[in-house]
Amino acid sequence: MFRIWHIASLCANIILAICTPFVATGQHDECRRCGALEGKLVSMQGEPIGFATVRLLGTKLSARTDAHGHFGIRTIPEGEYTLEAQRLGFLPLRQRVVIAAGQVYMHTWVMKERHHATEQLVVTGTLRETLISESPVLVESYTSNFLKKNPSVCLLDAMQAVNGVRSQVNCNVCGTGDIRIHGLPGAYSMVTIDGMPIVSGLATVYGLQGIPSAMIERIEIVKGPSSVLYGSEAIAGVINVITKTPERSARYAWDVFSTSWLEHSIDASAKIPIYSAEVAQERVRPIATGIVNVNYFHFDNRVDKNHDGLMDMPLQQRISAFTKWSFAREDKGEASCALRYIAEDRLGGELRWTPEFRGSDSVYGESIATNRLEVLGAYQLPIPHEHVVLRGSFNYHHQNSYYGTMFYQATQYIGFAQITWDKQFWKNHHILVGAATRYTWYQDNTPVTRDMQGQLQPQQILLPGIFVQDEIALHRDHTLLLSARYDYSTVHGSIITPRVNYKWQVSGSDVVRLSGGKGFRVVNLFAEEHAALTGARQIVVEEQLRPEESWNFLLQYSMTLETELYKASIDATAFYTHFSNKIVPDYDTDPEKILYKNLRGYAVSQGISVNASLDILPLPLTARIGCTVMDVFDVQDGKRTWQILTERWSGVFSLSYTIREWGVTLDYTGSVVGPMRLPVFPHDPRPPYSPVYSLQNIQVTKKFEDETEGIFAGQPLELYGGIKNLLNYTPPANAIMRAFDPFDKYVHDPINNPHGFTFDPTYAYAPFQGIRAFVGMRWHLE
Repeated sequence: MFRIWHIASLCANIILAICTPFVATGQHDECRRCGALEGKLVSMQGEPIGFATVRLLGTKLSARTDAHGHFGIRTIPEGEYTLEAQRLGFLPLRQRVVIAAGQVYMHTWVMKERHHATEQLVVTGTLRETLISESPVLVESYTSNFLKKNPSVCLLDAMQAVNGVRSQVNCNVCGTGDIRIHGLPGAYSMVTIDGMPIVSGLATVYGLQGIPSAMIERIEIVKGPSSVLYGSEAIAGVINVITKTPERSARYAWDVFSTSWLEHSIDASAKIPIYSAEVAQERVRPIATGIVNVNYFHFDNRVDKNHDGLMDMPLQQRISAFTKWSFAREDKGEASCALRYIAEDRLGGELRWTPEFRGSDSVYGESIATNRLEVLGAYQLPIPHEHVVLRGSFNYHHQNSYYGTMFYQATQYIGFAQITWDKQFWKNHHILVGAATRYTWYQDNTPVTRDMQGQLQPQQILLPGIFVQDEIALHRDHTLLLSARYDYSTVHGSIITPRVNYKWQVSGSDVVRLSGGKGFRVVNLFAEEHAALTGARQIVVEEQLRPEESWNFLLQYSMTLETELYKASIDATAFYTHFSNKIVPDYDTDPEKILYKNLRGYAVSQGISVNASLDILPLPLTARIGCTVMDVFDVQDGKRTWQILTERWSGVFSLSYTIREWGVTLDYTGSVVGPMRLPVFPHDPRPPYSPVYSLQNIQVTKKFEDETEGIFAGQPLELYGGIKNLLNYTPPANAIMRAFDPFDKYVHDPINNPHGFTFDPTYAYAPFQGIRAFVGMRWHLE
């Protein structure tokens, strides 16, 4: 296996070498009769207001606040000015300022929030920026501040706080998992990074834990089929990870996190501006701005608190290096690119396993080494008066692994390109037209990627498509969204997916949304079933496979009440998804073959989801609660079956209270999961249904910010700590069947094993990791 600490050392040296900003040496004379303005913008609750626009009316002088609300304007001729500050969600601020020659005017201004101040611009629902309240597509947005209420090291853990979305543990040994929307397996949800569908196939098995929380600016979630805009795999919904933008990042930032289980996460980032050779006298504007981020996660503590002989949590060493660049163009067009590399060593199994036992039948271990590279970018074409954007991505994923004695090695390439044209027609039509294509190449060492003669025959899928979307403003309070997509798969042929969305603004704060649409999924048969592929089996496709499809209908109502004392909101959603053409591999009919065919039946995911929030402004106290009740089942040959590992109901909650005088915030968060059907054998002593369980967390955050010597002297520092899994809930010790015999050497024992049970780690519904304390530090240097 590769030495991941060598890679960590190399990346650390690289980031230290490039963190120093490149600044041109141009000089210019200072205005002799000029002063300066330094300030900070805060909300009525004392929270800093980042990325607001500040300008002096009647001049060209302006600035933007940084992530902590600070701004500065230099070289201001003496005189009297009107300062104007604007930020989405706040009322405009205008104040009189007097600038004296040779002096610095310093002040802190308070901006008042307007109605719906917490809403944000989102892009996932319609592929163009729009306010959440104005979007005809229901989009949920979660910022990095939301994720900090229960700090986590990766995307998979962060999703535990979202109502209707659950992180599922799929293996009690190697710790793999997926993200489920409305009870549907993770393979039916598309995870994108900056809108690019690069987390698929093999990456859905191990890639989700390779997305560190520190690189996330916000997460946007669309529940229900979104194949019209995103194509295959967006059958249950889309989880779009928006990474941090260079312009909005701190110059330097650190986030160090450790737990009492000896998990350690270190995240470091630096913003790198590059300037032109000529420096303008009024202000300096970089021609390119980049952010470099390195995250390192280390866990090497062998823990077996349930005493079953196997580690409760797999050992992991993982490094993620990420860089993103945006380029300033004279025509103000978009131009950006990003690159990310992930390397991970993961080991689960018996406590005494060491590398020399890899692949042997002496000591059981599941050892997975993963290397992954991702490249993505966007460029707005320089066409006058038109908004045409070209986007593309490429990813490489290689896995070298042993599951006991079974060796599995696979390589996957995915290339994606998309061009969109966004245009306003007349007064009430906003049309988006696009074309996209995705190419997938997959090869492993199992029989499924070999022909009848045993020769290598990698899977290759080309999936081009075109789509059109028309957002129609029927009335001031009524919006209709019509869209359709046509794809041609080299495996499945032609695929058509329509979608209709309707939004009714009942009043200033009440909104009704109704949607219906179709989703599809071109299945990667090989990447998703590798754990079951043993022996020399012949692949038999019994029929012309059809793509997996779903029809979804959703009705949502939301309302907001706001006074000077409180702000409350509630939204309720009813959903129904009918799933057909499911492709199921059959390993039982013929032991020498793998038979593929579409399901002779259908599946349904239906239910109701409710979210409520309350902000008591004078305290300030914030409470959030959400609950989802659903029924997810399969019907085949007239028999209805509750889907395995799907809960009947679940809930999430959070409570936050800030003591302003102390700069301290208390966060209490948690989730509750109802019973789910578990995979058991006949005569299995383990319960066939899981109990109701809850994972709860508490955190204390202390903010330090010294401004005694001006805003450029004080640098924000946060210390945080708390307890995760406060109730210390873990599955029972016998959750892994026959953990003492992982190689099934003693299965044929009629006295001690009369039912012939075999080693089984798939009885997984909750993590084995129990209560643990954590402590961390965040530091931003501007």
